[in-house]
Amino acid sequence: LADPVADSLDEAVERLDRWLGPVRAAGITCDAIAVDGNNPAARIVEAIERVGADLVVMGTHGRHGFERLLLGSVAERVVRTAPCPVVTVPPPTVTTSALPFKRVVCAVDFSESSTHAVHFARQLAKESNSTLTLVHVLEWPPENEALAMFDMTAYRDAVRTDAEERLAALANDPEYGPTPPAVRLVTGKPYTQILAVAAEEQADIVVLGVHGRSPIDLMLFGSTTNQVIRQATCPVLTLRH
Repeated sequence: LADPVADSLDEAVERLDRWLGPVRAAGITCDAIAVDGNNPAARIVEAIERVGADLVVMGTHGRHGFERLLLGSVAERVVRTAPCPVVTVPPPTVTTSALPFKRVVCAVDFSESSTHAVHFARQLAKESNSTLTLVHVLEWPPENEALAMFDMTAYRDAVRTDAEERLAALANDPEYGPTPPAVRLVTGKPYTQILAVAAEEQADIVVLGVHGRSPIDLMLFGSTTNQVIRQATCPVLTLRH
């Protein structure tokens, strides 16, 4: 997008070209594109589709005040609507990861988008010769009188057993080869537990599957993916399927 302090698109492209000088000097081919408009996220997605991008990388702003508002209005909308995977990178002041990626954490909720994310994470781990950890979060409904008549202990045991079996099935997929991923089954609020596991595993990147764009999907996005992107101290790779 055009720099807000640039006087014209041409000036914005010139500034981008100067900024990309060290990248080109390293032998990496890159093009600079500047566009204008009142909807930055939509313009970014249009550019993604126009160039046929396979991956988008976006830096996220700070996590307070106006910078957080900008994150919500641009990066999160791109994540929800981009036709290809998106990597959001936290600011240098909070990042704890490093290149090359050596530890990959992939959150799993057994949905179709989640399964797609697992396949992508598996390939990423193979190509970067890194470890992979699959994490599933069990979130129990709060205790109340309406649930008192049900045997919640039996229910929780059944859900936990099912999750353990499904995680084991994913981990034992022969596609992983001789080094299957580690699995983590944790309990709590999904986004807080994903962030906690990422911190414990010293993850260099977190991989998440993003649901579609129905009202329910967007609500789920807001409560999990949104918060992981906002609070992660490592890059977050999201895939919409």
